[in-house]
Amino acid sequence: MAKSWREVQCSLQADKAGIIWDLLLYVPTVGFLLLIGLRYWYIGDDQILGEVLMFLGFFFLMVGGGRVLRRLLLMPSAPVALDISKERIALKLKNNEQRLLMRDIRFFSDKAGKSFGLTGTDERGRKQQYVFHKGQFSVDDFTAVSKALAFYK
Repeated sequence: MAKSWREVQCSLQADKAGIIWDLLLYVPTVGFLLLIGLRYWYIGDDQILGEVLMFLGFFFLMVGGGRVLRRLLLMPSAPVALDISKERIALKLKNNEQRLLMRDIRFFSDKAGKSFGLTGTDERGRKQQYVFHKGQFSVDDFTAVSKALAFYK
């Protein structure tokens, strides 16, 4: 019996090309916020503005760092394999756990077709959200996964 077009299995790889764009976005932003925040903090013109800018700088540092580590598949919660079937979507995580998205599965693709989001409720009833980038898949796998997940739009 032939495998359905809605059943896809693939492994993910680190998206090294996408990291360059993330670093070009986050490094100047974080550097600017921290340096301007330090200036306001130490000069004393507006110390509260300095605190807010430094908070934003550290916030973007954490968000950007998490995004970069997830794209490189270094975070323990980063998906490293995807198994799509008619009943559920299984994600194997870096820490060898498996998440099964079983209910309320939604697929969100961007207009450029370079990334997509996947949300759903897992077997424990918790809402899960994942973002996947085109560079994490082979060309054939990305096309097959996008086609199989279009059912969940």
